[in-house]
Amino acid sequence: MGHTRLDTARIRAARQVIDPVFLDTPLYRCEALEPALGCAVSVKLETANPVRSFKGRGTEVIASRLAGDGSRAAVCASAGNLGQALAWSGRGRGLDITVVASRFATRTKLDRIRALGAGLELVDGDHELARERAAAIARHDGIRLVEDSLDIETCEGAATIGLELVDTAPQFDTVLIALGGGALATGVGHVLKELAPDVEVICVQPLGAPALTLSWRARRVVTTDSTDTIADGVAGRYPIPAVLDDLLLVADDAVLVQEASVIAGMRLLLDHAGLVVEPSAALGIAAILEDRDRFAGRHVVTIVCGSNVDVDAHRRWTTPAPGP
Repeated sequence: MGHTRLDTARIRAARQVIDPVFLDTPLYRCEALEPALGCAVSVKLETANPVRSFKGRGTEVIASRLAGDGSRAAVCASAGNLGQALAWSGRGRGLDITVVASRFATRTKLDRIRALGAGLELVDGDHELARERAAAIARHDGIRLVEDSLDIETCEGAATIGLELVDTAPQFDTVLIALGGGALATGVGHVLKELAPDVEVICVQPLGAPALTLSWRARRVVTTDSTDTIADGVAGRYPIPAVLDDLLLVADDAVLVQEASVIAGMRLLLDHAGLVVEPSAALGIAAILEDRDRFAGRHVVTIVCGSNVDVDAHRRWTTPAPGP
C-alpha cells in the first residue's frame, strides 16, 4: 500500500485521548440477520454512545488538541452527527462550539446540537452551502474550522474502530463501510490494509449521492449537481481531493445502492437485530441485499455508524405498506 495521510502510531495514541464512552463499542455476530442475507454477519455498533454515532471518536481528538493549544472556539458544518459530536466534545473541555447546518437537516439532530450547548446557525441550502458559511465564520472570528474527512483527526478518530476490529473480531473477511465524506472509510480502511490486508474493504454509497464513489471509479474528483437520498449523513456533492487519494489506496471496491435497499436494510436491522438506525447505517446491509451471490459464504462485518434519525420518518420507512 502507498502512504495515506494517516499514521497508525497516531491512531493508537488517539485511543488515549478519546473519552472511553466512545471506545470498544459492541461487536457481535448477529445470526438473526443471516437467513435474510445469506452470509455470516457481524455488526460493529457505533450507535452505543452519548451522541449515537462514530463521530465522537474524531471530535474527541480535535477537542483535546484545541484545549491543549489554549484555543477556546471552533466551528463546523454538519448534517447533524459531526455537529452533535463536536458539541459534546467541546462542552466537556469548555470550548465555544458553533455548528452551521442546512435548515432542511433532520430536526432531531438539530435539537440535540442545541441541547448540548452549541450555537446553531441554519442556512437556506444544502450541506455544501453550510460548509461555505462555516468557513466564512472561521475566517471572520479567527477560530478553528473543523472539516469532516479533510481534518486528519476525524479520519484517525474513526480509524480507532479499525483497531478494535483487528484486535477483537472473529475471522471476518469483508468489511462494509458507509461512504460519505470518507473519514470512516479511509480511517478503518487504513488500519485494515496495514494490519489485516486480506480483508476486503468495500465502501457503500447511495445512488442518489454518488460523488465519492464516482470519483473512486474515475480516479479523479467527480462532483454532482445535487443529491437525492434519505441517507442525509452521506449526502455530499464535492469530494475532497486528499480524501480521494487515501480512498484509492485503501478501498477494494465502492458500490452504489438503491433507496429501496436502504429502507429494506433499516427494516431488517429493526426486525432482526432490534436496532433503530439512520439510513446511512443501513448501507452495508443494503449492499448485501443487492448482491447476495457476491457475499454468499463470507463473514461480513458492517459498521452501524449512526442512529440519529427522525422517529416519525423511521416509522414511515420501516412500517410495511398495508396489504391490498
